[in-house]
Amino acid sequence: MAIAVVSGATYLCSFGTSPGTLNATSQAAVMISGIPAATVMDVAPMSAISPCGMCTTVSNPTVAAATAAALGVLTPQPCIPAPVGTWLGGKSPMISGKPGLANDAKLLCAYGGSLGIVSPGQTKVIF
Repeated sequence: MAIAVVSGATYLCSFGTSPGTLNATSQAAVMISGIPAATVMDVAPMSAISPCGMCTTVSNPTVAAATAAALGVLTPQPCIPAPVGTWLGGKSPMISGKPGLANDAKLLCAYGGSLGIVSPGQTKVIF
């Protein structure tokens, strides 16, 4: 069983240095405890997906450039979210025609990392 994710949930990228905050932007009609429920479509960079601190993977071009300039010393750079597709692991029920987002879902990043939910934002509704 999984816990439903709502706006305000936190997640962490496997290459990030701090948690980001999810903003449920894909729908506004369904609420859980008065907070908009998230769906697998909540992936828009900067509006739904906030940065995860500093990015630490050299597959990110800005990190690669900074690391090269530092003669090979890993030089993290500010995270700019680059999600690929939708969250994997959406669950029933459907929320405004989209699968609801569960706390066990993952979102892939174009630079090789993946985002995982740290705190779903609520604990009362379970899928």
